[in-house]
Amino acid sequence: MIGDDGIQRLADALVGARRRGQALPMAPWLGGLRDADEAYAVQDRVAAALGWFGGAPPRFWKSGGPSRQTALTHAGLPPAGVQAVAPGQTASLQGQHFHRRGIEAEVALRTRRDVTAAEVATWATGQIPPAHELVDAMAVSVEVVDTRWAPPAPEAQDVAWLKLADQQSHGALVLGEWRAFDDRDWSRQRCELRIGDAPPQSFEGTHPLGGPAWLLPPWLAHATRGGRTVPAGTVVTTGSWSGLGDAAPGERVALHFADLGALALQF
Repeated sequence: MIGDDGIQRLADALVGARRRGQALPMAPWLGGLRDADEAYAVQDRVAAALGWFGGAPPRFWKSGGPSRQTALTHAGLPPAGVQAVAPGQTASLQGQHFHRRGIEAEVALRTRRDVTAAEVATWATGQIPPAHELVDAMAVSVEVVDTRWAPPAPEAQDVAWLKLADQQSHGALVLGEWRAFDDRDWSRQRCELRIGDAPPQSFEGTHPLGGPAWLLPPWLAHATRGGRTVPAGTVVTTGSWSGLGDAAPGERVALHFADLGALALQF
């Protein structure tokens, strides 16, 4: 499937899967993507076909990776799947179709100002602005991880590219209340996650990159590729503090980050 025609066929298949609410078998597509760039090309074509961004830059993103030693991956998120929830309220995801209801406890960041491709290019010399100059606010968030691929996933190296092509396995995003950004000691940050009736899980200092702001330069380098500008007010989720848990239909999810905020959602 290598080449423009193959990229288009995969994009068409993912668009069809989203429209029909069906999952695709992964095996026929294995070996079809050579690298992340081809996966991102599929992402862009899916977004264009579904009219997510209307020719404007995405205003919501997910970004992250398992460690600082690995290449981070990124995806622009469809705005219809993003929901803000006020303190003390519960976001409703009832009636929404998911193949999987994976739960990740995250901290989202919001850009303070426009960031251009020309500015990002100057950072190669090491003159990267501090985080507080790039972002103005942060919020507790839950990313719902979903997939357009039918289980089970084969054990193959290029499975990662297919998941990346599928908007990095994104399903929905729930955002809590925004508060002013402070680059605190993230190694001491605590959070508690409860899914359904299971006992709450506690985490401290478990962000895979050591803190959410670490990914700003690589994410902005990706988001500004092709000469694009990331506008002020753009939101990016930054990686899971809790690993990946799963919720069942009808379950409630509650998340609390100490001295940062809380949110709840209901499937």
